[in-house]
Amino acid sequence: MSDMLKKAEQKTGVNSKDIMNLAQSLNGTDLSNEKNIRKVIKDVSRMANKKVPKSTEDMIVETLTKNKGKIDQKTISKML
Repeated sequence: MSDMLKKAEQKTGVNSKDIMNLAQSLNGTDLSNEKNIRKVIKDVSRMANKKVPKSTEDMIVETLTKNKGKIDQKTISKML
């Protein structure tokens, strides 16, 4: 297991296998499609056992649909 996955597992409490499965499931997923984005948010929320407020979900959806599924470090920083 890579150091990055170990750190993510320790920090989030999410099993590294679940993280890898999620990453693989995103392969080829159209992240400019609102339905797909909301599903990913719900999956991550469930995995992390954290509720994502509707306003946050809407902001993520809006950002990804506006940017056609592409997101960069600057966009992430603005969202935080």
